[in-house]
Amino acid sequence: MSFTASVRTAVLPAALAALILAAAPAHAASVSVTATVETAPVSHSGDAADDPAVWVHPTDPAKSVVVATDKKGALEVHDLAGTRIQRINGDHGNNVDLRGNIVVSADDEAAGGDGAMHVYRIDPATRQLRHLEDVPTEVTAHGICLYTSPASGKLYAFPNSTSGRVEQWELAVTGDAVTATSVRLWDAGSAVEGCYADETTGKLYLGEEDVGVWVYGAEPTAGTSRTKLDSTGSGGHITADAEGIAAAGNRIYVSSQGSNDFTVYDRTTRAYLGRFSVANGTTTDDCEDTDGIDATAANLGPAFPQGVFICQDGSNGAPGNSGNQNFKFVPLQRITALFA
Repeated sequence: MSFTASVRTAVLPAALAALILAAAPAHAASVSVTATVETAPVSHSGDAADDPAVWVHPTDPAKSVVVATDKKGALEVHDLAGTRIQRINGDHGNNVDLRGNIVVSADDEAAGGDGAMHVYRIDPATRQLRHLEDVPTEVTAHGICLYTSPASGKLYAFPNSTSGRVEQWELAVTGDAVTATSVRLWDAGSAVEGCYADETTGKLYLGEEDVGVWVYGAEPTAGTSRTKLDSTGSGGHITADAEGIAAAGNRIYVSSQGSNDFTVYDRTTRAYLGRFSVANGTTTDDCEDTDGIDATAANLGPAFPQGVFICQDGSNGAPGNSGNQNFKFVPLQRITALFA
């Protein structure tokens, strides 16, 4: 609640004040952080920006980049100052993820509306993406996350759909050739999108937007048994929609879209630790109505020596650039200091 609102409440009749307080989001964040960098606005207006993925440069962390979706028709690459260094037109990817130098976007408008994964390789010398292959999916690919199995070393992708269908693909990339094999297909229930596959635990975190976040096994033999990380319902901490999911260090983060903030969990125990928002700062505005997020605890050089948290902003205003939607970069230590 703003300072002005709190003063007004103090002088209003108690019943009316109670109504005002009740109208506030049930899960309003009690702590906030500010971003230091924002990307250039995406090229399309309206609900266009959606999901980011951080690529850590193998030899010079300061040259790391953020690959982000403009789901109305472009995949974009930004440096750590937020400057766009590449735009790939014609990719309507809603979500994007990467492992190593392989980048995959989930495009639900591809293949005549049946959906496909677009597979790219990022060149460390140029930091540019080069298209390798399009893989049609059995689900209408909307969300996506990647996973490198610690047991086999194989690369997997998890495209998923607003129908609730989830698919697991094995991707083998040799040179510029991509071989894709569907290895698992199941129904998670209602609309899903955000997901995160965790190599440290072998778990797949999947957001069922109106229900909460589920935890599955990430290996192709894991079946469909699941437990719940957190809920949007009574006793839960997520305000629907449950959207982006990311992990960094010993923390898991979930975008709680309906309350404009982010829930935090212990990566080992999965215990709920609290929530935070990204507020207006001196150089960038806040993150509202957030879809995708990403985070890394890697040293990314002078600008982000302890890692970065990235959130899509559904309403890009002042301070900083304003207009079409974009993405905000928060030094990760500003968040970890709140949930030590």
